[in-house]
Amino acid sequence: MIVACAVSICGIIGWVGLLVPHIARLLCGSENTRLIPLTTVLGAVFLVVIDSLSRTLASEQIPISILTSLVGAPFFIYILRKNTRN
Repeated sequence: MIVACAVSICGIIGWVGLLVPHIARLLCGSENTRLIPLTTVLGAVFLVVIDSLSRTLASEQIPISILTSLVGAPFFIYILRKNTRN
């Protein structure tokens, strides 16, 4: 519930709160001593990469929300389908 509230408030980069913890959990499992630091680092790296792409892909800056949605929506659909099969 707390994560859902945080994602709804941050809005334009809301996919980070949904996408990055799932990726981190796929990489290191569910042990919190490794999961929380990895999630923090992956979130920072993800936003730096997306911000760099938004500034360099076009002559004008593309909004970060568009790029995070282009990455986040397909991955989120993949996670949902994977969970419904199991």
